[in-house]
Amino acid sequence: MVSINREEEDFMECLYMKKAEVEETLKRIQSHKGVIGTIVVNAEGIPIRTTLDNSTTVQYAGLLHQLSMKAKSTVRDIDPQNDLTFLRIRSKKHEIMVAPDKEYLLIVIQNPSE
Repeated sequence: MVSINREEEDFMECLYMKKAEVEETLKRIQSHKGVIGTIVVNAEGIPIRTTLDNSTTVQYAGLLHQLSMKAKSTVRDIDPQNDLTFLRIRSKKHEIMVAPDKEYLLIVIQNPSE
């Protein structure tokens, strides 16, 4: 039988709380006017959470992961002391916002005219 000590219980509870906070934040973002969908992508470019259909999610995740890595590299080439914190792309149909982190990318797609 595996025994879990109090420290491990606290750690698991902390992880659960963080997950709940993430879920709440994603729900809040999704409720904004004009938001079409949200995607959370891990460091390898694999979508781990989405509100879009599978094929759309895979397409956005792969392409925006590549673009954000190139943008991050470009910012670093210009100034090694700097880092990419946010990327906004606006087209005729959509506005795509990418918030990169060490382990994840948050992608939000919205209709800019709404």
